[in-house]
Amino acid sequence: MKNIFIIMYFAFLFVFIPEQAFAMHIMEGFLPIEWALFWWGVTLPFLVIGLLSIKKKLQEHPEFKMMLGLSGAFAFVLSALKIPSVTGSCSHPTGVGLGAVLFGPTAMSVVGFIVLFFQSLLLAHGGITTLGANAFSMAVVGPIISYLVYKGASKAGFSFSIAVFLAATLGDLGTYVMTSFQLAIAFPSEVGGMMASFAKFSSIFAFTQIPLAISEGLLTVIIMNVLTKYNLQALKLLHVLPKEGR
Repeated sequence: MKNIFIIMYFAFLFVFIPEQAFAMHIMEGFLPIEWALFWWGVTLPFLVIGLLSIKKKLQEHPEFKMMLGLSGAFAFVLSALKIPSVTGSCSHPTGVGLGAVLFGPTAMSVVGFIVLFFQSLLLAHGGITTLGANAFSMAVVGPIISYLVYKGASKAGFSFSIAVFLAATLGDLGTYVMTSFQLAIAFPSEVGGMMASFAKFSSIFAFTQIPLAISEGLLTVIIMNVLTKYNLQALKLLHVLPKEGR
């Protein structure tokens, strides 16, 4: 019951903070066409690998479908919640850390891509031309960082909760570092070039994104602890738990 109240608190916090007109997803038509096509080309191979990964996992364990759906729903809800930034634009959680820890980064690339696709169509959050860039930062880079951090923290002897927290938090921050880089190379500053633009974009979003990343890490730990309590066997089959917890 305590966990339910905490989850409701986070949901209330994210939903009822007023929204601005722009979001951290790069909006439709914002990127020059050559960069939009470039990021589409970079992202597509990860989607193919991800589809094969999901197909293999679900063929071996069809019962994972519901948990995969949970990962997608978690990412959709969190990444759709836009929090005002000091710049007049918005930041938001990503929600990809949960699925990356459960299913790995390749599977989450497909789930994250689907999330971003429906957000661009249904919520005008992001866009189709910029979908490749948004997917690369949130559905490729974010999950890879989350997965590597989780595995590294587990091997280093951190507790399950700390490892999950670090994975979700740093995966979130990694997404925004990547987005800042994408914007910087597309729009280099007249003075200082790409590095000056990167410093500007990354520092702008740090004000809101750091506390959001910490909040997402805490919420992901809560969800994982609930799964550990009620679906322990699935976590064992996914090889998510540290050896001593299996």
